[in-house]
Amino acid sequence: MIGQDMSRFGRVGVLCGGLSPERPVSLQSGEAVLAGLLEAGVDAVKLDIGADAVDQIRSAKINRAFLVLHGPGGEDGRMQSLLEALGIPYTGSGVAASALAMDKYRTKLMWRGAELPTAAFELLGPDTHWGETLEKLGGKVMVKPANEGSSLGMAIANTAEELQAAYVDAATHDSIVIAERWLPGREFTVPVIGDQAYPPVEISGSHEFYDYEAKYLSNSTEYVCPVRVDEALIEEMQSVSLAAYHTLGCSGWARIDLMMDEHDELMLLEVNIAPGMTSHSLVPMSAKVAGLDFSQMVVKILEISMEARR
Repeated sequence: MIGQDMSRFGRVGVLCGGLSPERPVSLQSGEAVLAGLLEAGVDAVKLDIGADAVDQIRSAKINRAFLVLHGPGGEDGRMQSLLEALGIPYTGSGVAASALAMDKYRTKLMWRGAELPTAAFELLGPDTHWGETLEKLGGKVMVKPANEGSSLGMAIANTAEELQAAYVDAATHDSIVIAERWLPGREFTVPVIGDQAYPPVEISGSHEFYDYEAKYLSNSTEYVCPVRVDEALIEEMQSVSLAAYHTLGCSGWARIDLMMDEHDELMLLEVNIAPGMTSHSLVPMSAKVAGLDFSQMVVKILEISMEARR
């Protein structure tokens, strides 16, 4: 980045924190992104977003926003709408794509309509017939609140009683809850920056699924990049991830999560339009394998925000 004119970005606000349950992770992401931008010579400042977001953003007099707000309020289109109303360009997807990607239920409906691979699922509610739903989905499911991140509110269910209990808990996080057929295979994630799919990362560990503790707290979770699979499978992961990204209208950057089913077929899980940037985060790991250090990566994401048309 030597010789690049960082003044073209103006004053950049790194928006992090927020009011969602993912606030602690977002603050860590914000610190890392701020350090990366400052190292590159960008005039950047961290904004710990609270209930007075409008006043905070206006008083900071920023020219551009780097969004690392995780979860509701930051990834669901609301902050994107606010920034557009204030006339401030920002990193990542626009309003509609952010709202879609945050909603796992509607994301899966879009993918199903586009004939992209995603596991069978059912919408749950108080009147769901728990036993029939479980049987329809193969006898073991993952229950997910549709509009939550970092695996919060997720649980595995093997019986009708467990399914009902998991629904009741998930419904405290969001009014829309889905049950997804259990996928027993390997788990991968593919970062996308701009229109380029980056090297996949494989995730494995002692937890039965990649929950909040495994993501942010556990030291036993293992990440492998480059992945130990043949080149054809890597290309398939990258191709289906780009298709999933474009189907939702995403732009800027994102991370697409996938798993294999019992037949080793790839299945799309979800898209994260403002992925984590902590010490355990996967986008920086993939970018490093592709030849970008952390500072170069965040500058690249910032550069792409200058090309976006809102």
